[in-house]
Amino acid sequence: MDMRAILKALNFGIMVKPQVVNNGDFATNTPYDTAGKASFLALLITGVITAGSPIGSTAETTPPLLEECDTSGGSYTVITGAAMAAVIPDSGDVLIYGVYVDLAKTHKRYIRWQAPHSGDGTPGAALCSIGIGFPSDTSPRSAAEMGLANLVSA
Repeated sequence: MDMRAILKALNFGIMVKPQVVNNGDFATNTPYDTAGKASFLALLITGVITAGSPIGSTAETTPPLLEECDTSGGSYTVITGAAMAAVIPDSGDVLIYGVYVDLAKTHKRYIRWQAPHSGDGTPGAALCSIGIGFPSDTSPRSAAEMGLANLVSA
């Protein structure tokens, strides 16, 4: 498949809408529908992160992670291996982090971030997230080749 065909086959979705600096839970956490895709890449894009405001899931002490569910509004469970090694530090301004999920493994249809959260600094951190669904005959390359600060594969 040539590169133009691959790019046309990608599917993009907003998972966490871009928002101003926040101290606490980020508003919205939209699940991504992976139906018909072979693999999936969730990107977290950080903006300004105030000292004392690392970014995690649920709390600033839990590394960002993905969770999955059979329905968009059901009970989500953590995806094994889909957690970053550590929280995004308050020195991680304006970087892109990624978690890659091979959907050929047993995975459910909907994927979302587990409650993105930034705490205790004032005013907090800026963040947004997009998801990218890949067709069956292509997948992302290494973190460095993709311009990412970190890439986790599950």
